[in-house]
Amino acid sequence: MIKILRAGRINSVQDMGRSGFRHLGICQSGALDRTALAIANLLVGNPSDAAAIEFTLGPCELAFTADGRIALGGADFAATLDDKPLPSWWSVRVCAGQILRLNAARHGMRAYLAIAGGIDAGLQLGSRATDLQAGFGGHGGCALTEGDSLPAGAPDDPAAALHGAASFGVRPPSWYEDDAETLAIRVIPGPEYELFTQAAQKTFWNSSWTLTPQSNRMGFRLSGPELKIKKGSDLLSHGVLPGVIQVPPAGQPIVLMADAQTTGGYPKIGVVISADLARLAQLRFNRTIQFVECDIVQARAALRQDASYLQQIETAMHWLRPAQ
Repeated sequence: MIKILRAGRINSVQDMGRSGFRHLGICQSGALDRTALAIANLLVGNPSDAAAIEFTLGPCELAFTADGRIALGGADFAATLDDKPLPSWWSVRVCAGQILRLNAARHGMRAYLAIAGGIDAGLQLGSRATDLQAGFGGHGGCALTEGDSLPAGAPDDPAAALHGAASFGVRPPSWYEDDAETLAIRVIPGPEYELFTQAAQKTFWNSSWTLTPQSNRMGFRLSGPELKIKKGSDLLSHGVLPGVIQVPPAGQPIVLMADAQTTGGYPKIGVVISADLARLAQLRFNRTIQFVECDIVQARAALRQDASYLQQIETAMHWLRPAQ
Protein backbone atom coordinates (compact mmCIF):
# COMPACT_ATOMS: atom_id res chain seq x y z
CA MET A 1 0.00 0.00 0.00
CA ILE A 2 2.82 2.43 0.89
CA LYS A 3 6.33 2.59 -0.56
CA ILE A 4 8.96 4.82 1.01
CA LEU A 5 10.69 6.89 -1.66
CA ARG A 6 12.63 9.21 0.62
CA ALA A 7 13.03 8.23 4.24
CA GLY A 8 14.00 11.52 5.87
CA ARG A 9 14.91 11.43 9.55
CA ILE A 10 13.88 8.72 12.00
CA ASN A 11 10.42 7.61 10.88
CA SER A 12 8.84 4.45 12.21
CA VAL A 13 5.63 2.43 12.57
CA GLN A 14 3.98 3.24 15.90
CA ASP A 15 0.69 2.65 17.71
CA MET A 16 -0.17 3.34 21.36
CA GLY A 17 2.64 1.08 22.57
CA ARG A 18 3.00 -1.93 24.86
CA SER A 19 1.80 -2.29 28.42
CA GLY A 20 2.29 -5.01 31.00
CA PHE A 21 5.86 -5.97 30.10
CA ARG A 22 8.03 -3.52 32.05
CA HIS A 23 8.85 -6.24 34.61
CA LEU A 24 10.61 -8.02 31.73
CA GLY A 25 12.62 -4.91 30.83
CA ILE A 26 10.48 -4.15 27.76
CA CYS A 27 9.71 -0.47 27.29
CA GLN A 28 6.42 1.08 26.21
CA SER A 29 7.40 2.41 22.75
CA GLY A 30 4.50 3.79 20.68
CA ALA A 31 3.69 7.28 19.44
CA LEU A 32 5.26 10.19 21.30
CA ASP A 33 2.22 12.32 20.45
CA ARG A 34 -0.62 9.94 21.24
CA THR A 35 -3.25 12.65 20.69
CA ALA A 36 -2.19 13.26 17.08
CA LEU A 37 -2.08 9.51 16.40
CA ALA A 38 -5.58 9.02 17.82
CA ILE A 39 -7.09 11.89 15.82
CA ALA A 40 -5.50 10.77 12.54
CA ASN A 41 -6.83 7.25 13.06
CA LEU A 42 -10.35 8.44 13.87
CA LEU A 43 -10.39 10.55 10.70
CA VAL A 44 -9.98 7.44 8.52
CA GLY A 45 -12.41 5.30 10.53
CA ASN A 46 -9.75 3.30 12.40
CA PRO A 47 -9.70 2.55 16.12
CA SER A 48 -7.71 5.30 17.80
CA ASP A 49 -4.85 2.90 18.62
CA ALA A 50 -4.23 1.55 15.10
CA ALA A 51 -0.66 1.52 13.77
CA ALA A 52 0.47 4.52 11.71
CA ILE A 53 3.73 6.12 10.56
CA GLU A 54 5.44 8.58 12.89
CA PHE A 55 7.46 11.21 11.00
CA THR A 56 10.12 13.31 12.73
CA LEU A 57 11.04 16.72 11.32
CA GLY A 58 11.08 15.63 7.66
CA PRO A 59 11.44 15.93 4.74
CA CYS A 60 10.28 12.60 3.31
CA GLU A 61 8.31 11.18 0.39
CA LEU A 62 6.18 8.10 -0.20
CA ALA A 63 3.96 6.58 -2.87
CA PHE A 64 0.64 4.76 -2.60
CA THR A 65 0.38 1.53 -4.58
CA ALA A 66 -3.37 1.00 -4.02
CA ASP A 67 -6.45 3.11 -3.42
CA GLY A 68 -7.29 4.01 0.16
CA ARG A 69 -7.98 6.80 2.64
CA ILE A 70 -5.41 8.71 4.68
CA ALA A 71 -5.19 11.46 7.27
CA LEU A 72 -2.31 13.43 8.72
CA GLY A 73 -2.20 14.54 12.35
CA GLY A 74 0.34 16.48 14.38
CA ALA A 75 2.98 18.93 13.21
CA ASP A 76 2.64 21.05 10.08
CA PHE A 77 4.98 19.56 7.46
CA ALA A 78 3.60 21.63 4.54
CA ALA A 79 2.55 18.29 3.04
CA THR A 80 1.43 17.86 -0.57
CA LEU A 81 -0.43 15.07 -2.34
CA ASP A 82 0.57 15.13 -6.02
CA ASP A 83 1.85 18.67 -5.42
CA LYS A 84 -1.49 19.88 -4.01
CA PRO A 85 -1.47 21.07 -0.36
CA LEU A 86 -2.64 18.51 2.19
CA PRO A 87 -3.17 20.13 5.60
CA SER A 88 -2.87 18.30 8.89
CA TRP A 89 -6.06 17.06 10.56
CA TRP A 90 -7.59 16.35 7.13
CA SER A 91 -8.99 13.08 5.75
CA VAL A 92 -8.75 12.41 2.00
CA ARG A 93 -9.00 9.60 -0.52
CA VAL A 94 -5.80 8.50 -2.26
CA CYS A 95 -5.37 6.55 -5.48
CA ALA A 96 -2.66 4.15 -6.59
CA GLY A 97 0.29 6.09 -7.97
CA GLN A 98 -0.19 9.27 -5.95
CA ILE A 99 2.82 10.77 -4.16
CA LEU A 100 2.74 12.23 -0.66
CA ARG A 101 5.53 14.64 0.22
CA LEU A 102 6.25 15.94 3.70
CA ASN A 103 8.57 18.92 3.69
CA ALA A 104 10.57 20.25 6.64
CA ALA A 105 8.29 20.79 9.63
CA ARG A 106 7.13 24.41 9.87
CA HIS A 107 5.51 24.09 13.27
CA GLY A 108 5.98 21.24 15.72
CA MET A 109 8.20 18.20 15.51
CA ARG A 110 6.20 15.06 14.63
CA ALA A 111 3.38 14.10 12.28
CA TYR A 112 1.39 10.88 11.95
CA LEU A 113 0.06 9.30 8.77
CA ALA A 114 -2.94 7.04 9.36
CA ILE A 115 -4.36 4.86 6.60
CA ALA A 116 -7.73 3.10 6.58
CA GLY A 117 -7.14 -0.39 7.97
CA GLY A 118 -3.95 0.68 9.76
CA ILE A 119 -0.37 -0.33 8.97
CA ASP A 120 -0.42 -4.13 8.92
CA ALA A 121 2.77 -4.83 10.87
CA GLY A 122 2.76 -8.05 12.86
CA LEU A 123 1.61 -7.98 16.47
CA GLN A 124 4.46 -8.51 18.92
CA LEU A 125 3.62 -8.52 22.62
CA GLY A 126 0.22 -7.04 21.84
CA SER A 127 1.46 -4.08 19.79
CA ARG A 128 2.72 -3.13 16.33
CA ALA A 129 4.95 -0.37 17.71
CA THR A 130 8.62 -0.22 16.74
CA ASP A 131 11.05 -0.64 19.66
CA LEU A 132 14.11 0.97 18.09
CA GLN A 133 16.39 0.14 21.02
CA ALA A 134 15.55 -3.58 21.22
CA GLY A 135 15.06 -3.92 17.47
CA PHE A 136 11.64 -5.52 17.22
CA GLY A 137 8.08 -4.58 16.27
CA GLY A 138 6.94 -2.33 13.45
CA HIS A 139 8.86 -2.82 10.20
CA GLY A 140 11.56 -5.25 11.27
CA GLY A 141 12.30 -3.31 14.44
CA CYS A 142 13.98 -0.54 12.44
CA ALA A 143 13.40 3.01 11.29
CA LEU A 144 11.98 3.22 7.79
CA THR A 145 14.43 3.47 4.89
CA GLU A 146 14.13 4.17 1.18
CA GLY A 147 12.55 1.27 -0.69
CA ASP A 148 10.59 -0.10 2.27
CA SER A 149 7.02 -1.18 1.54
CA LEU A 150 4.27 -1.20 4.16
CA PRO A 151 0.98 -3.06 3.75
CA ALA A 152 -2.32 -1.70 5.01
CA GLY A 153 -4.75 -3.91 6.86
CA ALA A 154 -8.23 -4.62 5.59
CA PRO A 155 -10.47 -1.69 6.64
CA ASP A 156 -13.15 -2.68 9.13
CA ASP A 157 -16.76 -1.56 8.67
CA PRO A 158 -16.35 2.05 9.94
CA ALA A 159 -13.28 2.64 7.77
CA ALA A 160 -14.83 0.96 4.72
CA ALA A 161 -17.94 3.14 5.07
CA LEU A 162 -15.77 6.26 4.57
CA HIS A 163 -14.09 5.04 1.40
CA GLY A 164 -16.10 7.24 -0.95
CA ALA A 165 -16.55 10.20 1.38
CA ALA A 166 -15.50 13.68 0.38
CA SER A 167 -12.50 15.26 2.08
CA PHE A 168 -13.11 16.56 5.60
CA GLY A 169 -11.17 17.48 8.71
CA VAL A 170 -11.23 18.73 12.27
CA ARG A 171 -9.71 21.58 14.19
CA PRO A 172 -6.98 20.28 16.51
CA PRO A 173 -6.76 21.00 20.23
CA SER A 174 -5.96 24.67 20.73
CA TRP A 175 -2.46 24.07 22.06
CA TYR A 176 -1.26 22.89 18.63
CA GLU A 177 -1.70 26.47 17.44
CA ASP A 178 0.11 27.94 20.45
CA ASP A 179 3.46 29.23 19.24
CA ALA A 180 4.55 30.78 22.54
CA GLU A 181 8.28 31.24 22.97
CA THR A 182 8.25 29.16 26.18
CA LEU A 183 6.00 26.11 26.54
CA ALA A 184 4.33 25.54 29.93
CA ILE A 185 4.43 21.87 30.98
CA ARG A 186 2.50 20.66 34.03
CA VAL A 187 4.44 18.51 36.49
CA ILE A 188 3.63 16.63 39.70
CA PRO A 189 6.50 16.68 42.24
CA GLY A 190 8.31 13.35 42.11
CA PRO A 191 9.11 10.74 44.76
CA GLU A 192 12.59 12.16 45.41
CA TYR A 193 11.56 15.82 45.27
CA GLU A 194 12.55 16.33 48.91
CA LEU A 195 16.07 15.03 48.22
CA PHE A 196 16.81 18.23 46.32
CA THR A 197 17.92 21.37 48.10
CA GLN A 198 15.37 24.14 48.56
CA ALA A 199 17.37 26.26 46.13
CA ALA A 200 17.19 23.46 43.53
CA GLN A 201 13.44 23.12 44.03
CA LYS A 202 12.91 26.84 43.42
CA THR A 203 15.23 26.73 40.41
CA PHE A 204 13.30 23.80 38.93
CA TRP A 205 10.00 25.72 38.90
CA ASN A 206 11.29 29.21 38.16
CA SER A 207 13.78 28.55 35.35
CA SER A 208 13.40 28.13 31.60
CA TRP A 209 14.78 24.83 30.28
CA THR A 210 16.07 24.37 26.74
CA LEU A 211 15.47 21.17 24.76
CA THR A 212 18.84 20.02 23.45
CA PRO A 213 19.50 18.24 20.11
CA GLN A 214 20.83 15.29 22.13
CA SER A 215 17.20 14.36 22.83
CA ASN A 216 15.55 11.29 21.28
CA ARG A 217 12.62 8.91 21.75
CA MET A 218 14.19 7.58 24.95
CA GLY A 219 14.54 10.89 26.72
CA PHE A 220 14.41 14.66 26.23
CA ARG A 221 17.57 16.23 27.61
CA LEU A 222 17.19 19.73 28.99
CA SER A 223 19.77 22.42 29.54
CA GLY A 224 19.60 25.04 32.29
CA PRO A 225 20.81 25.81 35.82
CA GLU A 226 22.32 22.94 37.82
CA LEU A 227 19.92 21.14 40.18
CA LYS A 228 21.73 19.92 43.31
CA ILE A 229 20.63 17.18 45.66
CA LYS A 230 21.35 16.98 49.37
CA LYS A 231 24.40 15.01 50.43
CA GLY A 232 23.95 11.33 51.22
CA SER A 233 21.05 10.90 48.81
CA ASP A 234 22.35 7.95 46.76
CA LEU A 235 19.62 5.67 45.39
CA LEU A 236 19.36 2.07 44.30
CA SER A 237 18.04 1.42 40.80
CA HIS A 238 14.24 1.57 40.68
CA GLY A 239 11.36 1.45 38.20
CA VAL A 240 10.68 4.44 35.93
CA LEU A 241 7.97 5.37 33.43
CA PRO A 242 7.51 7.81 30.53
CA GLY A 243 7.05 11.31 31.91
CA VAL A 244 9.44 10.85 34.83
CA ILE A 245 12.00 13.65 35.15
CA GLN A 246 15.34 12.27 36.30
CA VAL A 247 18.30 14.39 37.34
CA PRO A 248 21.77 12.86 36.72
CA PRO A 249 24.82 14.00 38.73
CA ALA A 250 25.48 16.86 36.28
CA GLY A 251 22.21 18.43 37.47
CA GLN A 252 20.53 18.70 34.03
CA PRO A 253 17.03 17.13 33.88
CA ILE A 254 16.02 14.36 31.48
CA VAL A 255 12.34 13.75 30.74
CA LEU A 256 11.83 10.07 29.96
CA MET A 257 9.79 9.42 26.82
CA ALA A 258 8.10 6.42 25.19
CA ASP A 259 11.29 4.40 24.48
CA ALA A 260 12.77 5.02 27.93
CA GLN A 261 14.40 2.23 29.89
CA THR A 262 12.36 0.48 32.57
CA THR A 263 14.69 1.14 35.52
CA GLY A 264 17.01 3.94 36.60
CA GLY A 265 18.96 5.14 39.60
CA TYR A 266 18.79 8.91 39.25
CA PRO A 267 16.49 10.86 41.60
CA LYS A 268 13.07 11.76 40.19
CA ILE A 269 12.31 15.42 40.84
CA GLY A 270 8.96 15.35 39.03
CA VAL A 271 6.63 13.64 36.57
CA VAL A 272 5.15 15.32 33.49
CA ILE A 273 1.41 14.67 33.48
CA SER A 274 0.20 12.32 30.74
CA ALA A 275 -1.92 15.01 29.08
CA ASP A 276 1.17 17.18 28.48
CA LEU A 277 3.47 14.51 27.04
CA ALA A 278 1.98 15.10 23.58
CA ARG A 279 2.69 18.83 23.87
CA LEU A 280 6.25 18.09 24.91
CA ALA A 281 6.66 15.68 21.98
CA GLN A 282 6.05 18.56 19.55
CA LEU A 283 8.68 20.88 21.07
CA ARG A 284 11.44 21.86 18.63
CA PHE A 285 15.12 21.61 19.52
CA ASN A 286 16.52 24.69 21.27
CA ARG A 287 13.05 25.87 22.31
CA THR A 288 12.32 26.37 26.00
CA ILE A 289 9.84 25.05 28.53
CA GLN A 290 8.87 26.03 32.04
CA PHE A 291 7.54 23.53 34.54
CA VAL A 292 4.26 24.37 36.26
CA GLU A 293 3.40 22.53 39.47
CA CYS A 294 0.10 20.66 39.58
CA ASP A 295 -1.47 17.80 41.53
CA ILE A 296 -3.11 14.49 40.69
CA VAL A 297 -6.61 15.99 40.68
CA GLN A 298 -5.58 18.52 38.02
CA ALA A 299 -3.74 15.82 36.06
CA ARG A 300 -6.84 13.63 35.94
CA ALA A 301 -8.98 16.59 34.90
CA ALA A 302 -6.61 17.26 32.00
CA LEU A 303 -6.89 13.62 30.88
CA ARG A 304 -10.67 13.82 31.01
CA GLN A 305 -10.57 16.97 28.87
CA ASP A 306 -8.46 15.18 26.25
CA ALA A 307 -10.75 12.15 26.33
CA SER A 308 -13.80 14.39 25.88
CA TYR A 309 -12.26 16.01 22.80
CA LEU A 310 -11.53 12.62 21.21
CA GLN A 311 -15.03 11.45 22.06
CA GLN A 312 -16.47 14.45 20.20
CA ILE A 313 -14.54 13.44 17.08
CA GLU A 314 -15.60 9.81 17.41
CA THR A 315 -19.24 10.84 17.80
CA ALA A 316 -19.01 13.10 14.75
CA MET A 317 -17.57 10.20 12.74
CA HIS A 318 -20.59 8.07 13.65
CA TRP A 319 -22.85 10.83 12.26
CA LEU A 320 -20.73 11.22 9.13
CA ARG A 321 -20.72 7.57 8.04
CA PRO A 322 -24.52 7.21 7.57
CA ALA A 323 -24.52 10.49 5.62
CA GLN A 324 -22.20 8.96 3.04
